[in-house]
Amino acid sequence: MIKLKDVIVKVYSKDLEELSLFNTKKIINTINPHSYCEAKKDSLFSKALNESDVILPDGTGIVLAAKVIQGKTIKKIAGADLHQFLLEKAQAKKLNVFYLGASENTLGLIRERVRKEFPAITVNTYSPPYKPAFSLEDNENMIAAVNKFNPDILFVGMTAPKQEKWVDTNKAFLNVKVITCIGAVFDFYAGTVKRSSPFWIKLGLEWLPRLLKEPKRLWRRNFVSTPLFLLDLVKAKIF
Repeated sequence: MIKLKDVIVKVYSKDLEELSLFNTKKIINTINPHSYCEAKKDSLFSKALNESDVILPDGTGIVLAAKVIQGKTIKKIAGADLHQFLLEKAQAKKLNVFYLGASENTLGLIRERVRKEFPAITVNTYSPPYKPAFSLEDNENMIAAVNKFNPDILFVGMTAPKQEKWVDTNKAFLNVKVITCIGAVFDFYAGTVKRSSPFWIKLGLEWLPRLLKEPKRLWRRNFVSTPLFLLDLVKAKIF
C-alpha cells in the first residue's frame, strides 16, 4: 500500500540536470494528488509507483506535502517538463527515442515535430490497440516493436494508471535505458490538446483551464481526490 510519507521521502527534489541517466535502466514516473489517491485503491498501481526509480512531483499538492512533511522546498516537475528535458538530452547525444501509445494520427504529428525540432534524434512509434486490457499477443507485439527499434528513451502514453502498470509488468522485457510514463504529454506535444498557458502554470493552477474545458472527465480528481489527499496530508503530519 502506498503511504504519503514514503512517497514524499522518495519524490525527486533536485534539478533535472542532476538526474543520472543512461547508466542503468531507470523507470521514471510522476505523481500528483489524484494518482496518489488512485494508487491507494489499486495495489498494482501502488506497486508500480513504489518500485519506480524516480518519482517526479507533478502537482502543487505534492510540492505542498514535501514542505509540510519534510520542510523541503521543491518545485513541480510536470511530465511535459521531463519530456522536453529528455528530448534535449537525446538531441545532444543523438539518441533513439520511441513513443508507445496514442493514435496513429497523434503519433504522426509527434514524429513530424520531433524530426523538425530535434533533427539529430532518430524517432519511431507504435500505436497499441485501444482497449481496457491488453492480450498476451498485444503485449508481445508492443515489446517486440520497442526492442526492434532499440531506443535509448521510451515514452509511454496510455493514461494513468494503465501505463504505469504496463511498464512495471513488462520492464524486465524492455531493452531500454530510460522508460517514462507521460500520458497527456503525447497530446500536448502533438498539438491535439492544448496545455495550460505559462500564466496558469506559474500560479500553480495548471489544472484550472483543463477542468473548465473537460469538467466531466476531470471534476473527480479536483473535487474528490484533492480533499482526500489534503486529509491524508494532515494525518501524515499529525501521526
